[in-house]
Amino acid sequence: MSVRKVLVSGYEVVTTDTDYQSGRTFLLVHGIGMGISYFAQLSASLESHGRVVAIDLPGFGDAPEPARALTMAAMGKVLIDFVELEELGHPVLVGHSMGTQVVAEAAAQRPDLFPEVVLVAPTVNRHERTVRRQALRMAQDLFGESPQVLGIGMRNYAKTGPRWFIKKLRSMMDHAIEDTLVKIQAHTLVIRGKRDPVCPLVWVEEVTALIPNATMVEVDNRGHETMVKDGACVAGYILDHILHVDHA
Repeated sequence: MSVRKVLVSGYEVVTTDTDYQSGRTFLLVHGIGMGISYFAQLSASLESHGRVVAIDLPGFGDAPEPARALTMAAMGKVLIDFVELEELGHPVLVGHSMGTQVVAEAAAQRPDLFPEVVLVAPTVNRHERTVRRQALRMAQDLFGESPQVLGIGMRNYAKTGPRWFIKKLRSMMDHAIEDTLVKIQAHTLVIRGKRDPVCPLVWVEEVTALIPNATMVEVDNRGHETMVKDGACVAGYILDHILHVDHA
């Protein structure tokens, strides 16, 4: 697996690439305060089925902080420019949490580039779109979590830093994903952990209904970080989704 720094539209991102050229390409986009390492289990489960590329967006993981926080739409444009610069073709876009907002923007802006999209734990629930309420839900989700999840989270949040985290949290709250979802033309899979307080069932069902061509699945006994603890299960759902689309 290769790790590289890439300059995209004036912003430096960091990317990992399995460099496996056969099969589909999967592009993994992290949530707030997170980075490439968050997708280790999911990436390992997908890499035998195609090329897996993960990206640290500007200001996250090992990518340096830009002068100002980007909007979700601007982050989506960075993602589009990255795909074209790296000649990734038509990758399967996989976003988690904040990453679903970035992925949604990219898919809405360039439907010709992204025929398939996966949204894992889509944010932000429009019925609870305040910093205080989201902080409460995140705390509820982390209560009783495994050392694995807490350790990954602490390392990545330390890299991001509290000042930058607050800036990006504001960008998340300012973004109404529901206005973007209706513009997505891609075959879309929405994944929710059944124990996720950040993304309650009623919200995720609403997300799925807003996208013209979407289906939803749930992962038993998992919360907001479902792909960290059950990457193999999430990968299985993604692969089944692609197979279904290919044979539709």
